[in-house]
Amino acid sequence: MADQEHSSILPPERDTKPQGAEPSQDALVQKLSSGKYKKYARFVVAALSAIPWIGSLIGAAASLSAEQDQEGINELHRLWLEEHRTKVSELGATLGDIFTRLDGFGEEVQERIESPEYLALVQTCFRSWDQSDTQDKKQMLKKLITNAGAIKLCPDDLIRLFMKWIDQYHEAHFAVIKEVYRHPGVTRGQIWDSIHGQRPREDSAEADLFRYLIRELSTGGVIRQARETDALGRFYRKERSGPRSGGSDVMESSFEDTKPYVLTELGKQFVHYVMEDVVSQLGQHNPSAV
Repeated sequence: MADQEHSSILPPERDTKPQGAEPSQDALVQKLSSGKYKKYARFVVAALSAIPWIGSLIGAAASLSAEQDQEGINELHRLWLEEHRTKVSELGATLGDIFTRLDGFGEEVQERIESPEYLALVQTCFRSWDQSDTQDKKQMLKKLITNAGAIKLCPDDLIRLFMKWIDQYHEAHFAVIKEVYRHPGVTRGQIWDSIHGQRPREDSAEADLFRYLIRELSTGGVIRQARETDALGRFYRKERSGPRSGGSDVMESSFEDTKPYVLTELGKQFVHYVMEDVVSQLGQHNPSAV
């Protein structure tokens, strides 16, 4: 529905263009922020300014049209939209989904979404969105920038960190994060069993990759081994079970089944912002939404 709505709107006639829009982008800005989405014009400008092909393609169309009559210009514009309809339609649908969800929060979010700080986040987000190689990552970025506009559970610096995580991590990382979120206290072995099933040899490429995923997420501050804390939140040291001599002759398994893993508090906020569907549920544990 969003695709059809945005792909069929013609640029309305206006005497002025949204502040900050390039001349070559003005028509598309008006196209994507017309009607009930007019109040999101600054958002659209910020998003388009972060996508390199927008200005270059529209600029090229404009230069090719310079010596044509009006009918020729309209035809070239139509051909350009036809050639790039998939990209334009996807962009329009994404913006439409964001605006629809933001509309649900009323006018109280207007100041936030027009602030320079938030518009800077929009630029960073859509730069990453355009370069994302999977639809899953695009969906995460869409949820992140929507939630960042509607609520503020964490500062904007952390929103930028979450964008970096989406760029940096692979779907395999996110699968591990989802398992730890759904089942706090899950072990490495249980994570593997839930995602993959049969366990491979310890010296296999699959085991190497799994160790790599756990290590990256642990050092990155997304997951950690569960530990008890005192009243001030300080972690207790682990007690040694006994002398190290006389232990096993082999190293600990990649699929170890006794050490529980949980999300860090930062990891929980990441999941709330990019993996849960309903913004109103942020701050609540809702594993079924992941």
